[in-house]
Amino acid sequence: MSNIFDYLAWRGDLTFEQAPFNTVDNLILSQLSYMPFDGIVPPPGQKTAVSVEEAANRLARALREDPSRADQFIVFKTDPYFLKLLGRSRRFRNLPLRAYVNHIDISQEKQFSALTVRCAPGLSYIACRGTDNTLVGWKEDFNMIFKPVIPAQIEAVSYLEEIAPRLRGRLYVGGHSKGGNLAIYAAAFCKEKIQKRIIGIYSNDGPGFHSSVINSRGYGAIREKINSLVPQSSVIGMLFERGDEYTVVKSAENGLKQHDLYSWEVNYNDVVRLDRVDKQSRFIDQTLKEWIDGLEFEQRQRFIEALYEILSSAEVRSPQDLSDRWLKNMGVMIQFLGNTDSQTKDLIFKTLSALFKAAKNNIKTLLEDEAEETDPPPDTG
Repeated sequence: MSNIFDYLAWRGDLTFEQAPFNTVDNLILSQLSYMPFDGIVPPPGQKTAVSVEEAANRLARALREDPSRADQFIVFKTDPYFLKLLGRSRRFRNLPLRAYVNHIDISQEKQFSALTVRCAPGLSYIACRGTDNTLVGWKEDFNMIFKPVIPAQIEAVSYLEEIAPRLRGRLYVGGHSKGGNLAIYAAAFCKEKIQKRIIGIYSNDGPGFHSSVINSRGYGAIREKINSLVPQSSVIGMLFERGDEYTVVKSAENGLKQHDLYSWEVNYNDVVRLDRVDKQSRFIDQTLKEWIDGLEFEQRQRFIEALYEILSSAEVRSPQDLSDRWLKNMGVMIQFLGNTDSQTKDLIFKTLSALFKAAKNNIKTLLEDEAEETDPPPDTG
């Protein structure tokens, strides 16, 4: 059960010139995008950069001076330790970081953050952050259910088009969760001259898209460059429509906790691959697709607005919060629901009834015998 921490121990002494960029490096740089580098990594427009080592030292110092900053801005509890190891790693410590942005706009319901890493001469990785600890970040995720395009996707295109001309050589674009979605969208809708420089796009358990995106000319132009990875019990990465094949990665965790990149199993230069997602993931995928497709546009929008208010009342900030404190959260949410108007209650119950119906229609997926899904032995008679 080796993870990216083990990878840093195995390969941390090898530079990118000695061992070329690989899929595990993508996981690490995607995770790096979650670090709260405000005031540490220079923003776009500045020619300066800061090394991973220096950024790690500055952030560690900031967290010591103000411990509350960790609760406010650290998305994954292991991030500070992870960054500390990166800062000590020969492979990563001298990599220049630049063009950090972190834009939160409540009025637009937008959360977008990204940074650029130069991995080697003529090779850069543009990393888009997934959903952070802000409620507006969650709201933007929910909006994907009824909006074909969200504000963060538009800004991701603008960021790529602003940064790429300042970089030499080839480009990787990637991210985790919503960040993976943003990376694909930016690559699909940026200028053709930039598209041609992109040699790989990584979506690490990132959700899919509206059919209008999948069927677009831009998406078709970059389809073969997309590397989508999902854990065996993926939920987030199976949402919405997909226009690409995906690689299934073995995770040491269960359920929603598999969304955490730290749980993904790796070897010396790749992820540990499985043949397919498990039946729980297929059940959730089929159920959610049937449920969403069966909802009218207005019903989707009104339900998401109501759901967002309910989660806000319980101060749920992440899937981990929902999982770790489900009993307490459930009590607060039920109390909030009891105080809502009858029209909103009716909407919520009708929408949830449709979800339960979709689950019932797909329950057979959970009852499948995995042994029956393999190819039968050849007939030797």
